[in-house]
This record gives sequence, C-alpha cells and structure tokens, in this order.
Amino acid sequence: MSTINTIILGIIQGVTEFLPVSSSGHLVIAEHLLPNWHQPGIVFEILLHLATLLAVVIFFRRDITMLAGAVLRPEPHTKDRRHLFFMLMLASIPTGIVGFFGKKFFTSVFNRLDLVGLMLLITALLLWLAEKRITPEKTVVDGKSALLIGTVQGLAILPGISRSGSTIAAAMLAGIAGESAARFSFLLSIPAITGAVLLNLKEISTLPPEQLPACLDGFAAALITGLMSLKLLLLIIKKRRLSFFAGYCLIAGIATLLLALS
Repeated sequence: MSTINTIILGIIQGVTEFLPVSSSGHLVIAEHLLPNWHQPGIVFEILLHLATLLAVVIFFRRDITMLAGAVLRPEPHTKDRRHLFFMLMLASIPTGIVGFFGKKFFTSVFNRLDLVGLMLLITALLLWLAEKRITPEKTVVDGKSALLIGTVQGLAILPGISRSGSTIAAAMLAGIAGESAARFSFLLSIPAITGAVLLNLKEISTLPPEQLPACLDGFAAALITGLMSLKLLLLIIKKRRLSFFAGYCLIAGIATLLLALS
C-alpha cells in the first residue's frame, strides 16, 4: 500500500463523501483501477470515515454546540434546536436497525462493480427527482420525514448509493428546503459514522505498523478535501444545481456497468 495510493483514495473519500456521488462507490471503483493496491481489510476505510467525521464536526461545530446547549440547558427560546436534536435521534434509529441487521449482506456485496453501477443510477434518479420536486418547502423536519431520511441513510451503506445525496434528496422530496435538508443530512451523519466506526474499531489493531504513515497521509487528505467539499455542496444546494450531479452519477453508473461487464 503506497503513500500515493492512500492520498488518492483520501482525496476521493473527502470529495465524494459530501458531494452527492457516493464515496463508497468511488472507492470501490478506484481500488479496482489502482495498480498494486492491496486493501488491509477495512482498516483504511475506517480511518477515511474517521477523517470525514472529523470534517463534519469541525464544519458544524457551532451547530453541535448549540444543539448540546439546548438539550443540557433547556429554555423556551431553544425549543427549535431541541426539536432538531430529537429528530436527529429519531432518524438514527432506522439507520442503526438497517446497519446492524444488514451488515453481513452489505459487506458481502461491497466490492461488486455491477452493484456499484446500478446504485449510481439510482442515486442519479433520486437527485433528479429532488431537483424537479414541486412540493412546498419547509425548514422544520417532522417525525415522519426523520424516519424516512434515517431509513434512506441506512440503505446508503450500499456502494453507489450516495449517503449525502440520498438523504438530502429524501428530505427535499418530503418538502424540506434544500439548505435545511443538507444541514440535517450532515448532522445526521455524525451518529451514523460514529456508530459504524465503533462497530469496526477493533479492526484498527490489525493494521501493520509499517503501513500507519501511509494511512495517516490518506486520513489528512480526506480531512482537508472533506472540509472543502462541505462548503462547496452547501453553495450548490443554495443555487439548486443537483441536476449536474444526477448527470454525473448517470454517466458514472453506465461506465461502471460497462467496466464490470468487461
């Protein structure tokens, strides 16, 4: 496992974790295309997810602080923040259920290129539908919408289904305004990624010490590009340009299916 490969994969993770194009799908594709790549179990991917988790925490540190303050010191003027916190917890329930019971299946299909291609096409469809929605916009996530978004996030473990893209699209299709949908999606990723990392934390001990420097380089690349991607996506959502990513996922999905067939 070379340093250049870990940095490339770190950049891919950082960019695609937050842009709605599926980080897991792109990692699978990249790992098939990079020469002499040997994945040390799932250790490196755990480190990449830790990097993007840290990126979310840094980027939304003010939101996290305000949510924590509203829950720990409830006051009348923080009612909306407490509602958001409880909706995030509610949405995390179906995510956890899907992830826990579907872990064995998701692991078994993770490296299938044909599945990645098909799921990228589904991501393209979700983004296109979200862009074309005509439902009235609201800024508050209700219980029904939270459960829908959480379920979609659980299914986004499948490589090729963009976690950010599918959850933002689900929220927008439920009538949530784009910026509010994106903020909810990214805050919701914190318990989801934390849970996934904790479930696989013991795997880190299997990492050979000589590979640690290269893995840390990939970690740094994912963190830096993740912070940049977060800012970019919020700008894109504000300008309603999801159709561009729908087109990208469509092309990438078709190309990946062709690659799988070849």
